[in-house]
Amino acid sequence: MSPRPPVTEPDSTQGLDVPPAGPPRSGSDGKGKRRRWRLIVLITLLAVALVAGGGVLAAGLYYRSVEGSIERVEAFQDVPVESRPQKLVEKAKNLLILGSDTRDPANTGGSRSDTIILAHLPKGRQSAQLISIPRDTWVYVPKSKDGKRGGRNAKINAAFAWGGIPLTVQTVEKYTGIRIDNVAIVDFAGFKEIVDALGGVEITVERSFTSTHSLQPGSRREFKQGKQTMDGAMALDYARERYAFPDGDFARIRHQQEVIKAILDKAASGGTLANPAKLNSFLRATADAVSVDETFGIFDTATELRHLRSGNLTFLTNPTKGTGQVGSESVVFEDKAKAKSLYDAVRRDAVSEILNAGA
Repeated sequence: MSPRPPVTEPDSTQGLDVPPAGPPRSGSDGKGKRRRWRLIVLITLLAVALVAGGGVLAAGLYYRSVEGSIERVEAFQDVPVESRPQKLVEKAKNLLILGSDTRDPANTGGSRSDTIILAHLPKGRQSAQLISIPRDTWVYVPKSKDGKRGGRNAKINAAFAWGGIPLTVQTVEKYTGIRIDNVAIVDFAGFKEIVDALGGVEITVERSFTSTHSLQPGSRREFKQGKQTMDGAMALDYARERYAFPDGDFARIRHQQEVIKAILDKAASGGTLANPAKLNSFLRATADAVSVDETFGIFDTATELRHLRSGNLTFLTNPTKGTGQVGSESVVFEDKAKAKSLYDAVRRDAVSEILNAGA
């Protein structure tokens, strides 16, 4: 990526290479190459919020310029208004985070979304609950805009392949009964750039295993059980792996959640916030990585979340009854009763019930 020219800012941003403000990017150049979606809108929000909460709100122009550099996508234009759930608690917010791993050597699924996270921000903004929905969850997918696909049960990630972000929004809203306020698109291949910008992260590996991803011909990365510091390439490999575990994609979901938490912990550390060069590298890498819907006010949301730390985040997984077969497809079956209880609590912004339902 070409370096951006520095812009003179107030003293509170001295040492930060400020990206120029400008109109939203279209997401593709003349050769049709779409900007790489990487990692991770929540981290951007929290990292900028941490700085804002740390006494440098005078640097608002810098953060606004970061927001102006983030790619915008149309997420709701094809979602029928009459199909959308009613919002019960106006001050609560629900974010849909969609991710794929476009550079994963094992990814042959085309444009399907590998990661689906519903992030609930309660009205008081004192905590956040992130619910991962396994990509193979068997749900009803509404018909696509052209009417040629959907209108039947399928794996939830088929919605992205059949109708992009709008059909995915419609499918998640239909399944959960929760109205989505904003959408973010990320690519977990971007773990590498984000983690390296932070100087590595600390992860506790649950069990020793050998990666199934090739580093080079004839080699595999070995992971040893226990706490260790990972650079970007290692963290990416850890977050990708599913074949080395009996529970496959569920293990990958856990590892993605662990890396997200580790990134947030490192981003919130004094070593990052007090180092202008490191902070600038982190913010630039993250801003370059994020795509959000056109209505998403990142700076305003970040300011609201300035008190959050990883200890205030709860990671949950959509309640399931395990895996099985539907025809030739291997799928994940929801636990309907538990899922209903969980998402009803989210709709009502009942945080204690959300935590109990997800236990």
